[in-house]
Amino acid sequence: MMGKVCAIFGGSRGIGKAVAELLERKGCHVAIVARNLEVAQNTAHSLGAGHLALSCDISREQEVQHAFEEIQRKLGPINYLVNAAGINKDGLLLRTKTEDMVSQIHTNLLGTMFTCKAAVKSMIHHQGGAIVNIGSVVGLKGNSGQSIYSASKAGIVGFSRSLAKEVARKQIRVNVVAPGFIHTEMTAHLEEDELKKAIPLGRFGDPHEVAKAVLFLLESPYVTGSTLIVDGGLQLSI
Repeated sequence: MMGKVCAIFGGSRGIGKAVAELLERKGCHVAIVARNLEVAQNTAHSLGAGHLALSCDISREQEVQHAFEEIQRKLGPINYLVNAAGINKDGLLLRTKTEDMVSQIHTNLLGTMFTCKAAVKSMIHHQGGAIVNIGSVVGLKGNSGQSIYSASKAGIVGFSRSLAKEVARKQIRVNVVAPGFIHTEMTAHLEEDELKKAIPLGRFGDPHEVAKAVLFLLESPYVTGSTLIVDGGLQLSI
């Protein structure tokens, strides 16, 4: 992976940041893309020289297109794309506001579609690449109080499998990592002691454990259209 370029949307914190740190150690040039430019810059700076920070709202296609143009202008052709940006607003469906439904679908699902569309256009031109989209175990199994979030993540799985079929002949691979409960800002409000009882391994995961799964899929030349679950066995219990 030495010298390759990876765009990580949602790369300023949590799982995305862990992926960035791992890829930096593998010799990649990393573009950290997030809504908060200052946080993205701090993350890029912590990686050392040769990396890039950009601000982008992935729910807006024009901003995504501009981000890809900047990455290619400053770092070169994009070899890898990791979609780690996402939002979650828990709540029963009957109590969920329409704007909260729309924001989750636009960011989690439509945003992933926008970034993949831009990446594929670049990767076809440069004869290949790899994409990893971050889903969720609840997108595979469902969870009460997370119907909209679950739908957006389930959509990522179906979208990624279909896209993998579309672009395989162009030597572009598309896979999904589906984490369970991982120590991030998104899970900081959860009652960890109670939830650990449902996890066979008995603990929340670390973002760097998910990053290793992402790396595996980026580096595996004969894996595409797959979903790799990283949840400590949670899918066995729900």
